[in-house]
Amino acid sequence: NDIAQFPRPVHHRIPNFLNADLAAENLATLPEFQSATLVKVNPDTPQRRVRHLVLSSNKTLLTPQPRLRTGFFSTLHKNNDNIPPALPIEALTNSKGAAQYGKPVTLYESY
Repeated sequence: NDIAQFPRPVHHRIPNFLNADLAAENLATLPEFQSATLVKVNPDTPQRRVRHLVLSSNKTLLTPQPRLRTGFFSTLHKNNDNIPPALPIEALTNSKGAAQYGKPVTLYESY
């Protein structure tokens, strides 16, 4: 029915449905999102806007490591010392940015 955008096919992944960005904007209006200081977001393409909203809202992003390469999760915060201040948030919201600038953490660490 053409309700999913790239990447396709949608099998075995979170589909990138039409208006996913609008759903992310709606999520950001919820009191739970607004009061959170750390938000866990999956690394799938449809949730890229949610990752952007987390970081632009000065919150810590908790995201699973791509393919669990260097840990179980990564944390990112726009104001971390290892992130250049001029780096756009968009560079942090994909798997490459999370791997390069995220701090790997284990399942048992405190965040």
